[in-house]
Amino acid sequence: MTRHISPHAKGRARAPFPPGWGWLLAAGTTALVPAWQAHAQAVDPGMKPVPSIMAPGAVSAMPSTGMTQEEQISMRLDAERLGPQPEAIRRPPNTPIPPSGVPVYPSAGLATMSVAPVSSPGASKTFHQIELDALTRHEGPSGLLPAWIDAQHDMDLEDPYYVPTAGSGHLVPLLDPMRKRLRDHGVSFAFTYKGEAMGVIDGGVQRGMSYVHELTAQVNFDLEKMAGIKGWSVHTLVMERAGRAVSHDRVGEYYVNLQEVYGLSGNVVAHLVDFYAEKKLLNNHLDITFGRMALTHVFATSPLLCSFMVTCSAPVALKLDPGFSVYPKATWGSRLRLRPTRDTAIQFGAYSVNALTDNPSGWSWGSEKATGVMLPVEFTWQPFLTRNRLPGHYVLGYAHDTTRYPDEIGIGLPAALRTAAGHQRSAPMDMFWFEGDQMVYRRGGRNQMAGGYLMAGYIHNTPHVTSISDEAYGGLSFAGVIPSRVTDRLGIMYSWHHVSHRKEEGQILRYEAGYALGASVRAPQTDSHIIEAYYAIDAMPGILVQPEFEYMIRPGETKHIPNAALVGLKVIANL
Repeated sequence: MTRHISPHAKGRARAPFPPGWGWLLAAGTTALVPAWQAHAQAVDPGMKPVPSIMAPGAVSAMPSTGMTQEEQISMRLDAERLGPQPEAIRRPPNTPIPPSGVPVYPSAGLATMSVAPVSSPGASKTFHQIELDALTRHEGPSGLLPAWIDAQHDMDLEDPYYVPTAGSGHLVPLLDPMRKRLRDHGVSFAFTYKGEAMGVIDGGVQRGMSYVHELTAQVNFDLEKMAGIKGWSVHTLVMERAGRAVSHDRVGEYYVNLQEVYGLSGNVVAHLVDFYAEKKLLNNHLDITFGRMALTHVFATSPLLCSFMVTCSAPVALKLDPGFSVYPKATWGSRLRLRPTRDTAIQFGAYSVNALTDNPSGWSWGSEKATGVMLPVEFTWQPFLTRNRLPGHYVLGYAHDTTRYPDEIGIGLPAALRTAAGHQRSAPMDMFWFEGDQMVYRRGGRNQMAGGYLMAGYIHNTPHVTSISDEAYGGLSFAGVIPSRVTDRLGIMYSWHHVSHRKEEGQILRYEAGYALGASVRAPQTDSHIIEAYYAIDAMPGILVQPEFEYMIRPGETKHIPNAALVGLKVIANL
């Protein structure tokens, strides 16, 4: 699908400089225009041809000889009309994404979350097949950017730029004919193994290695192909987790899971995670899901965050809250998503709240005891910057949990100390989060993970009723650091986790009075810091090998456990 520039776009395009400066720019660049034209028209005979993304009638990135010098300068400073550099969007030879740039879902690597709607749009004339179409033809905050930065000031971008991740293909290509036959009848599937071995090499409470793994089976049913019901699909996901995590036994850490694949699976062969329906409405302008699902499929998450162990599938401060059902913990709920403008999206949700330990198998729905309702809302500004369409994601989120939780200062407090603790009150929980990332270069295609990102975030929870009240993180995730390894990724992240002051005050009261704080708490807790680094190797189709390093400062959120250094290996295999 190719974006055509409207014949009126020239009239709508914003001048990058005030009109009075035009003569100065023209005079200053007169000598550069012929040289630029010669360079742009030169063809390297050794360069592999790149499939054109321009269709007949689209505006060429080359200046027209009929243009004035001012028009040529304006065009050269128009990121949207120039289009991406061929070397930036050249697809690597091992990519599982077809030449169209639109993958077939469920795609390898999306088992943990689906950040884009994956059902058919329900209308043959919609502009997008993966992403929703915008409600209006306008821009939001991106409209304040100059034309040489803003790559979508006149038109929306094509689907390939909204593809979350390329995945790593399939390990058994012999199954491809069967996949195609099933897909033609509306059934698509993915089966994934994820194994993580992490060992403490210094510090912590015990040296040694721990291993965990996850087996995931995901099946999507396109009801439009199966029964002619337009815009409807059904999503299912079951998984099995096994092993022993390194955090508790060897590091002495009970808030932060230092491995992604651990917990909430119920130790059953087939833990039910997803069973929900999705419907696209209003000619692909509105997407709604309802059924059993985890909030972190779509709220406060991204493929970028989930490339790190500590922050997958959401930051730690959110994963600890019972109302924020975190993968693979599912609950009853519904979510509505729309795009008010080309560069913004907003989603609302309503989810039942129950304890994270309720219904560990995922199948015993009657055993869940609802305590309230979680009401999240999330706003995203997604600009595409410069001619190479560098995406950014700037997310503001808020969630209100109507459940009333006890005051942290009083949990486990002996009766003799209740007077000293002062007034205590239960309260609902509010959560705020900001998550930002910005691609700073593009390499290896048009999907969202084809390039390098800088990222940062901050989370705050109601301190009265939560264990971790604040978290901040920052880092980078760069693809193609080694020029010959375009699909490999290097990731480095620092994160800080702050214990609620109310929880700390309660622990201080018990500690100073000589009471034990519990088997896993050695002193009043304050905060901890984690540095994580990985290098993900796209070893072969269907296999990702990811060496890991983690360094935890103040394990257990105290100074009583030595800082821990860990090394390990993650392996992901997609059938």
